[in-house]
Amino acid sequence: MYDVAIIGAGICGASVAYYLSQKKLKICVIEKETDVSMGTTKANSAIIHAGYDPKPGTIMARLNVRGSAMIKELAPKLSVPYKQIGSLVLAFDERDLDTINLLYNRGIQNGVVGMKILSSRETLEIEPNIRTDVKGSLWAPSAAIISPWELCIAMCEVAAENGCDFLLENEVTKIKSEPSFFEITTTERKLQAKYIVNAAGIYSDRICSMAGSCDFSILPSKGQYYLLDKNQGDIVRHILFQCPTELGKGVLVSPTTAGNLIIGPNAESNNHPEDLSTTRYGLDYVAVTAAKTTDKINLRENVRSFSGLRANSNRDDFIIEPALFSQRFINVAGIKSPGLSSAPAIAEVALDLLEKGGLAMPQKEDYKNSRKHIVFNELTDEQKNKLIKENPSFGNIICRCNTVTEGEILQALHSPLPPKTIDGVKRRAGTGMGRCQGGFCSPRVHEIISRELNIPFEKVEQDRKGSYIVSEKF
Repeated sequence: MYDVAIIGAGICGASVAYYLSQKKLKICVIEKETDVSMGTTKANSAIIHAGYDPKPGTIMARLNVRGSAMIKELAPKLSVPYKQIGSLVLAFDERDLDTINLLYNRGIQNGVVGMKILSSRETLEIEPNIRTDVKGSLWAPSAAIISPWELCIAMCEVAAENGCDFLLENEVTKIKSEPSFFEITTTERKLQAKYIVNAAGIYSDRICSMAGSCDFSILPSKGQYYLLDKNQGDIVRHILFQCPTELGKGVLVSPTTAGNLIIGPNAESNNHPEDLSTTRYGLDYVAVTAAKTTDKINLRENVRSFSGLRANSNRDDFIIEPALFSQRFINVAGIKSPGLSSAPAIAEVALDLLEKGGLAMPQKEDYKNSRKHIVFNELTDEQKNKLIKENPSFGNIICRCNTVTEGEILQALHSPLPPKTIDGVKRRAGTGMGRCQGGFCSPRVHEIISRELNIPFEKVEQDRKGSYIVSEKF
């Protein structure tokens, strides 16, 4: 019997697990995929929003500002890449100028600090590669970029160290509500939990409906992106937005924490929850729209195109509340942008609702809230030499594009929550994220996974269940 079962291992489920694992409770995270961070969390804009966009008085407005501040403190503690580079919302006509004034006033009401409205000259001084007909901009210095999947993984690793069970490849198929607990049936087992936190993203309405009456529905929205090579990463210095529309924050242009350049997304409503395809029409829209921000982008330097799904709902705000049928079933649903920015604050609200629902949460005397994670390429030459002497595996370069060593791969494979797929290693160590996209390093990663985890070579998967790479080893 678990005290709490968290369904879904995206950034919201990970945040709840991170904080809940610090309590004297027996908890588990149930995830249908082979790894954590496999849905929206791994395929988004990777932006920590300042908080001027949500309408004042909404849950989103409150939790965006709070969550952004929490992530700034969490990132170094968890050894997660994070850079507070600030954002600009660009105005190109009088209507846009009215919009950035509206956003400025919203930001003031929401508690965003340090914002300024900049003139055309001031905007071009800090971003010389944007279009010269820019009329002005809204500057928000608290906005940042992050590696979202690494934040999710780090939180899960710490939760695992604190005793949280991660039940991967367990798709929930049935939930039976009993007077004092829930019986959860997955594709692999049956288990019981006194409380459930439903953080199942684009499937959260289905999970809620399994247990009882559900008063919301999820309407997945797809966004497509270009990810450009690192030689494009310094074209812009900040996160650049155009003025938002009724479809969302629009197409952005931004550096990434790894030094690449990301542009996107478009917005395609009411998509199938498994549709992660990219299309010529969608990517052309992203390219044409991004060119309105800057004409300096060279799309020939694109290394990967991808899409992600957003858990839009039939409500205009986050859904963080007990279900209609039970105070012990907490829905964390409809978490669209700024969901990543808000995630730790969302977890705070979820824990508060669990406590109000009758769950006692005494603090553990001894718990983890941080992790140490070595990134070889960020060390000084002296630190590298010392590390190689201590552990020669850090002297063996596996991924040449990103200078990822065998030591970093072993660090991932022997972590509290080890991956067992090639993309699982990629999300933790950065292999396969360079210009060749794994063309050279993937076979070596494949071999190391098989060797270290004692998985037959032909059973190593690319990412999702059944994504085998070879039929046999010669």
